[in-house]
Amino acid sequence: MNWIILIIAGLCETGFAFCLGKGNLATGNKAVLWYPAFAILCLLSMALLTKATKTIPLGIAYPVWTGIGVVGTVIIGILIFKEPTSFWRLFFTVTLIASVIGLKVVH
Repeated sequence: MNWIILIIAGLCETGFAFCLGKGNLATGNKAVLWYPAFAILCLLSMALLTKATKTIPLGIAYPVWTGIGVVGTVIIGILIFKEPTSFWRLFFTVTLIASVIGLKVVH
């Protein structure tokens, strides 16, 4: 169950990065709405990470949490914010995914 909580925490991290990006692009009243969503997702992500580390070692949980957040943010950056895609960017993202899977396997 705590692995599911950890995955949700990582997705919340991706969500708060998305809100930050949208808030930076928005103007007027729309910008004001993205920042509270950022704060809520940030707090939720941290609370879920804290819950998950009750049974998952911190040295495993934290890298998995950040890995999910990084990969999700890279994907959102490419698909939604139209950030550039290059071989090296994709290569290192895949390397990160492999590393997170490796941590789970050796746990």
